[in-house]
Amino acid sequence: MDTQRLSQTVQPLLDWFQTHARTLPWRADREPYHVWLSEIMLQQTRVEAVRGYYARFLAAAPDVFALAALPEAQLLKLWEGLGYYNRARKAQECARVIAARGGVWPDTVEGLLALPGIGPYTAGAIASICFEHPAAAVDGNVLRVCARVLDDATPIDNAAHKAALTAALSACYPAGHCGDFTQALMELGATVCLPNGAPQCGACPLRALCEAHAQGTELQFPTKPPKKPRRIEQRTVFVLQCGDRLAVCKRPARGLLAGLWQLPDVPGKLETAEALRQAEQWGVHPTGILKTAERTHIFTHVQWDLRGVWLTCAAEAPQFTWADEDALRHEIGLPTAYRQFLDLHAE
Repeated sequence: MDTQRLSQTVQPLLDWFQTHARTLPWRADREPYHVWLSEIMLQQTRVEAVRGYYARFLAAAPDVFALAALPEAQLLKLWEGLGYYNRARKAQECARVIAARGGVWPDTVEGLLALPGIGPYTAGAIASICFEHPAAAVDGNVLRVCARVLDDATPIDNAAHKAALTAALSACYPAGHCGDFTQALMELGATVCLPNGAPQCGACPLRALCEAHAQGTELQFPTKPPKKPRRIEQRTVFVLQCGDRLAVCKRPARGLLAGLWQLPDVPGKLETAEALRQAEQWGVHPTGILKTAERTHIFTHVQWDLRGVWLTCAAEAPQFTWADEDALRHEIGLPTAYRQFLDLHAE
């Protein structure tokens, strides 16, 4: 690991960040709760998508004590659409631990790593941004920046390489500016040294230090292992309408989207007659089909190919919860895979 080259990135990055940092709501202060919450939300999610969620979440849970006490249904409703719902549950578990400590956060990487749902990246982010410790926060953005600067072809999913880079970067952290350096690295990867396309080398403060830029090989980095094909599953989703209420139910306690609300569904794509028979078996006494629609929803390792079937019904079968528009809008959180069919229902 070329620690000397990494150390040469510090001052150019700090100077650049001072004038190019985006104004983001979670950068308004260095309160650990705010930094932690933003980092949890930003995992696998774009910054622009998180802005609104962050504001709504803070309005409902302004501190760890409020989050610790939040009913699960409200928690999951606030998280609706962000995906990776286990993040929300782990966040509440973590908040309860911190609340039991009187609201005091550990100020070391080791102490932060002992908290539920916090890994090396988030621990490094909190330790450096909130407590000015020399602790690198290495995510995909930082791995990409460093791979290009160092002309390093090590696959970015290599755990030993990530740990070594974390240690090497941490050794370069500037006293008094640890939080700024962490955020500058993140910012450069998010706005200049871009993924999935040509980096904006002309605007990069590290172009004179970047080995890949010198060699003209920027697009060869980072090295990624070949992606495994997603498993494809077909499902039929039912929008069952009885009067002004729709049927929802809870998913199993284990597995994908565990314990969340859903619209009733079954494996496979059912034809119209099959869908009507299934509805009869549920005891909802279907009276007609309003429409059908095809949609796809992609998870990390699974793709759902979905057929939505809208049925009017004469009976509210007791195995379902029948919710009106107000409950579906304000109380019941549905994952996007199902919520998209409610959006179509409203059209």
